[in-house]
Amino acid sequence: MDDVFRALADPSRRRLLDGLNERNGQTLRELCAGLEMTRQSVSKHLAVLEAANLVTTVRRGREKLHHLNAEPINAIADRWITRYDRRRVQLFADLKSALEHSSMSDNDFVYTTYIRTTPERLWQALTDPEFTQQYWGVQHETDWRVGSPITWRMGDVTMAGEGQRVLEHDPYRRLAYTWHVITPEFAKAVELSDEDFAATSAEPLSQVSFDLEPVGEQVKLTVIHTGFEPGSKLRAMIDEGWPQLLSDLKSLLEAKPEPQTDGFPVDPKH
Repeated sequence: MDDVFRALADPSRRRLLDGLNERNGQTLRELCAGLEMTRQSVSKHLAVLEAANLVTTVRRGREKLHHLNAEPINAIADRWITRYDRRRVQLFADLKSALEHSSMSDNDFVYTTYIRTTPERLWQALTDPEFTQQYWGVQHETDWRVGSPITWRMGDVTMAGEGQRVLEHDPYRRLAYTWHVITPEFAKAVELSDEDFAATSAEPLSQVSFDLEPVGEQVKLTVIHTGFEPGSKLRAMIDEGWPQLLSDLKSLLEAKPEPQTDGFPVDPKH
């Protein structure tokens, strides 16, 4: 949190965040345009913001795109705003809301968090249905081979359909797959309105990727959910769901150890 507060203390860095809030996913050249700063100065400020996890970078071909990241603001909100109802911390509440709900230029959702675990444990938490069930309430049925179909199960609800498949599978480094088809039984289970079901079921399938990078005793996890059309209803829905889901994943992996098997708590039923 000290890094976040120090990063936000500089007005030039706040201007860069404002620029990304207006239009996310910008290159260094685009961020420099209109600013009375040298390219080197902007690079240094971006490095500070990235070190504080307020900015996440994503490679697209030869370009390096910069995205706002809400995770550290969520942490500040959880630690301070929810405990102290003071007007002077409203700045962080407003910034938290802006980071979570800003419209990205390409509609991508990008979120980075650091989890005190190992790449092997995190990979298992992302792919083993016994563990996705614990923090997500969802199980994926697939052999995880690239191109293989993937079926989603949420209790008695099955989400399957054409196009649901594994896109990338590089153990402990990168995982990607298509999002599930919005089926009538899923819509009923999550109580989607008829209007929202019609809108989301008509959208093309999106894709989500998970990038894992060891950083000391932690793993940097970057989640990118992409493939949304302008005005996507599903994009607005996942904007609220992913931060909570990743917070639950982090809590599971960083929980005080219990009797374990392969690094995870043992289910007393087994």
